[in-house]
Amino acid sequence: MRKIYFIVCLLAAYIAYSAWVYTAGTVSVVEMDHAAQNGKHIWQRSNCQNCHQLFGLGGYMGPDLTGITTDKRRGSSYARAIILSGGNNMPNYHFTESEVDDIIAYLDHVNKAATANIR
Repeated sequence: MRKIYFIVCLLAAYIAYSAWVYTAGTVSVVEMDHAAQNGKHIWQRSNCQNCHQLFGLGGYMGPDLTGITTDKRRGSSYARAIILSGGNNMPNYHFTESEVDDIIAYLDHVNKAATANIR
């Protein structure tokens, strides 16, 4: 009888946790502005995810860019320079200044979304 009670408790805990994760646990508290939306479209159109990661998901050729805009050693100015001119393994996509601004806005949004629930 104890086994059944234990299994029922585990199942109830799993159901409650799943309900929380799939409702309140996934609500974004950071709104995406117009520039960040444009940056996301450029990110997707240019297949940046093939080489770079966001939130640990994506390619492994380039670095994870989740927190690049607040990185103490690099930051947005470093990211802007690499996006504009390319790097060792990164091609130069010849983005315009406004496209680079939008990509930086998107990366800033990603960083805010990643740290929004940390207190």
